[in-house]
Amino acid sequence: MSRRETQVVPLREATAAWFRISLQTFGGPAGQIAVMQRELVDERRWLGERRFLHALSYCMLLPGPEAQQLAVYTGWLLNGWLGGLVAGVLFVLPGVVALLALSWLYVAQGDSVVVTGLFLGLAPAVVAVVLQAVLRIGGRSLRHPALVALAVAAFLCLAVLDVPFPAVVLGAGLVGWLVGRRVPGLAKPKELAPDDGPPPLVPDDALHTAPPSWRRNALVLVVGVVLWAAPVVVAWLLAGGRSSVYTDQGLFFGGMALVTFGGAYAVLSYVAQAAVETYGWLGAGEMARGLALAESTPGPLIMVVQFVAFLGAHRDPGGLDPWLAAVLASLLTVWVTFVPSFLFIYLGAPYVERLRGSAPLSAALAGVTAAVVGVIANLALFFAVHTLFADTRHVGWDHLGLELPVWSSWSWPAVVVAGVAAVLVLRLGWSVLRTLGVCALLGLALHLLTT
Repeated sequence: MSRRETQVVPLREATAAWFRISLQTFGGPAGQIAVMQRELVDERRWLGERRFLHALSYCMLLPGPEAQQLAVYTGWLLNGWLGGLVAGVLFVLPGVVALLALSWLYVAQGDSVVVTGLFLGLAPAVVAVVLQAVLRIGGRSLRHPALVALAVAAFLCLAVLDVPFPAVVLGAGLVGWLVGRRVPGLAKPKELAPDDGPPPLVPDDALHTAPPSWRRNALVLVVGVVLWAAPVVVAWLLAGGRSSVYTDQGLFFGGMALVTFGGAYAVLSYVAQAAVETYGWLGAGEMARGLALAESTPGPLIMVVQFVAFLGAHRDPGGLDPWLAAVLASLLTVWVTFVPSFLFIYLGAPYVERLRGSAPLSAALAGVTAAVVGVIANLALFFAVHTLFADTRHVGWDHLGLELPVWSSWSWPAVVVAGVAAVLVLRLGWSVLRTLGVCALLGLALHLLTT
């Protein structure tokens, strides 16, 4: 075994560290990245600050959950491909188990007084949480009038013109690249912060590397694509070559994993529209409840797709026992959603230095990030309309236009909970998990009072 393939830290010790990290991954990607930085950089000192931010800057360019990809990347640096596999799997495992149990509870006991009351508090609180994401990302990324215009255009494309989400993302990247050629400040790459504190225990030149080559790339690509597609192909063959809820979910969420630029909030608008309106796997209100569950469990927020798949397969099991169908679809969706993250890291990590500091790439990313603000604003509108009001109406032409609420159908308990959540997260700065806990109890109390 060559020096480049040796374990930088003992794999057993690294596995214990990743398990510890996985139990603390609440609060979205910002909180998850902070946990990894504290554990790996500040406390264990396995990585320097520069190297950690170097890895983060690359993961921010990729589609998919950047925090989970950062776990795979840093695990790869410390222990090679096996370390990346351990880190990436452990990062999502607690959330998979927790959300599977909560999905079962929702389907089995969703009409009980207690569960109904808890969701009465959780779903409206999500409106405030998504609004907070709009303000945070917008305040940080819309630093030029062109980017503000791009955010507004992205919102209108999704909310009014029904433009497909991937087209919005790709178009935003193209516009950002074009504008960046005339506005140099738009494409200014983010500077890495200088190292603070003591140096890392592991020097940079001891971390794992892999010389890029076409042979290596072909091997990684073939193995990764085969593993990624295999469960969907098996589901298709078992269905006799016909479409089923399993192949539909595998193809949809597998394709989604390739276009989820900008984080989970950005893609959830696309997922919600397709899952509710195109496939009918669940209702709009249930989508908000699923997001509330994903917010309250560890792991990436995109894990909400597991809840979507669980409900869709339970209601259309295709000849299987509904509970078995729900579990299989849930695990299949997790598989096709997260396997590409490993593939992106294993393929791209050897080339990451070539990507850093590229002005055109930075400009394209600035355009995508600006569009993400508009995409998340559309998601906030979607959840607000379907959570705070019982009825909606379409304003526009045919399938184009806005879906607006019937104002007389407003739900005062939901509005009260949403208002409380907005105060807690926007004014008092409470964490998402703490806010959701308070709003769940408030929803239960209001439900008991009104019934």
